Amino acid sequence: MNAASQMMPVVALISGRGSNLRAIIEQADAIGIRIAAVISNVATAQGLQAAAAAGIPTEVVRHQDYADRERYDQALSARIDHYQPQLLILAGFMRILSTAFVQHYRGRLLNIHPSLLPAYRGLNTHQRVIHAGEREHGCAVHFVTEELDGGPIVAQRRVQVAANDDEHTLAQRVLQQEHQIFPLVIGWFASGRLRLQGDSAQLDGNNLAPHGADSDSLGNAA
Repeated sequence: MNAASQMMPVVALISGRGSNLRAIIEQADAIGIRIAAVISNVATAQGLQAAAAAGIPTEVVRHQDYADRERYDQALSARIDHYQPQLLILAGFMRILSTAFVQHYRGRLLNIHPSLLPAYRGLNTHQRVIHAGEREHGCAVHFVTEELDGGPIVAQRRVQVAANDDEHTLAQRVLQQEHQIFPLVIGWFASGRLRLQGDSAQLDGNNLAPHGADSDSLGNAA
């Protein structure tokens, strides 16, 4: 048995440029995973090129080809399950998932969101944070449940909002934190440290606080 076969198989879903995907690809060996496939609902998603360049199988399942969300999610699930992943990650997948889909992958479905959840769920978080005059912003990794951006939070990273920030400068700083925190949490899951127990995220057998692991301690928690 070679080293790659002992790594946890992961499937990533993307819709765009795949910057988080690239960060995960770069750290895959270190965090104990093998990206079995990258699947997108958008044929022109740049992240597909990054995956292909890394020798990772890619697929496109276009949502426009299906009559409704449920039929699309069934087709998507069939392609995901072809690769038998132990973990499914949403790395910029811009689709609201059906209840049946979420329940099928419950406990092995992680998402990264660009806000300090539970604040600013949904889209355009950077712009909304600036317009609200917030002094702090950040990102969160959470288990996915039926509630949009509402599943148990695993960990968050914070950034300060500067007086001269616009949505682009703020987004870039948040993205730098995303590239660190998402691979870290995936590594926790791959090593068996992280799991969903009932409605709580558990790390090393202990329920995490409602806002996830303390962001200041994440660097020492790998």
